[in-house]
Amino acid sequence: MNAAPRKLLLANLPLLGILPAAKTGLAMLEDALEEYPLMQVLEEGTACTIRPLQREDEAAFIRFLGAVPEIDRLFIKERLGSRGFRSHWCRDLDYDSALTLIAIAHDHIIGQITLQQRQGGWKRHIGRVHSLTHPEYRDIGVSGLLIQHAIEIALHCGLTRLEAEFNGERAAAIRCFETAGFGEMLRMPEYLYDMAGTPHDWVLLGMQIRPPADLAGAGD
Repeated sequence: MNAAPRKLLLANLPLLGILPAAKTGLAMLEDALEEYPLMQVLEEGTACTIRPLQREDEAAFIRFLGAVPEIDRLFIKERLGSRGFRSHWCRDLDYDSALTLIAIAHDHIIGQITLQQRQGGWKRHIGRVHSLTHPEYRDIGVSGLLIQHAIEIALHCGLTRLEAEFNGERAAAIRCFETAGFGEMLRMPEYLYDMAGTPHDWVLLGMQIRPPADLAGAGD
């Protein structure tokens, strides 16, 4: 069926006494992603493209993360370029569980944000976000732009809250999330230990993005 007749049929279903089935989280996510790729202009005038990470981005994504200081990548568990990393981030893509948006400028990835969703359980209404920005493209609005896109997609998917966790050294990233509306929920000194055994503070930010809905019965 062509798009126009299909839209007309859907629009008239209520008049016919037929109510379309409620969309699943995956269907709502697919709707949210229809607007991508999307062109945007950063604060100092640089044009960039926002779109989901794809399999063919693997080499460029690894180069991007390699340029980000290791202290900022503390929550990436796999070694960059390892088989586990390539599989988790670039090859076994499952947008419904973990959607990564990337910002591209000058043919390079300059930023990313990942929205993680739980498919059931008591925290199914809470999404978790992680974001990184290329050192050469900081302070021009890359992270703030990606955060707003993640919030919009989370709203589209029916989430009511978002969380973001950081090691304490990421003060600039924490301020960026706070500017977007996140607030500090918890700070635990020397709670994290990197692979060298060095302790780091753990900071958890949170944000309510819509009033809690009736979630009864929606779990496993």
